[in-house]
Amino acid sequence: MADIVDIAVGAGSFQTLVTAVQVAGLVDTLKSPGPFTVFAPNDDAFAKLPPGTVQTLVQNIPQLTRILTYHVVPGKLMAADLAKLNSVTSVEGSEIRIDTSNGFEVKNATVIAPDIEASNGVIHVIDTVILMG
Repeated sequence: MADIVDIAVGAGSFQTLVTAVQVAGLVDTLKSPGPFTVFAPNDDAFAKLPPGTVQTLVQNIPQLTRILTYHVVPGKLMAADLAKLNSVTSVEGSEIRIDTSNGFEVKNATVIAPDIEASNGVIHVIDTVILMG
C-alpha cells in the first residue's frame, strides 16, 4: 500500500498540495510511519483561495508550514472515528471542528472523499483549504 504522499501524487488532483508540501519540506514527515490523518484540499480547493494566495504562501515557508500542518492530525482517524468527536487537535496545535450533523465537515470544508487508506494513515479529501482562526 502506498503512503500518503505517493497517493496524493498518484491521484493527480492534488498538484498544489503536493507542491506546497515539497516547498515546506514536509515530504519526509508525511512519508514517515505516522500514522497521520490528513484533510487534503484538492486543486479545486486551492483554486478557491483569493488570487495570489498560494504564491504568497510559497514565499512564506513558516506560514505555509503552519497551514499545512493544520490539515494533519496525529493518528489514523477514519470517518467513523471522527463522527464520534466534536473536534481534533492538528499537528500545528490548533483545534479543528468536526461536524457530521449534515454530511461530513471539518471546520469550513466538506469532506468529499473520506477514508482513503494509506500505509501510514488515512486521507480525507476536502473541498476547501481550512485556515486557522
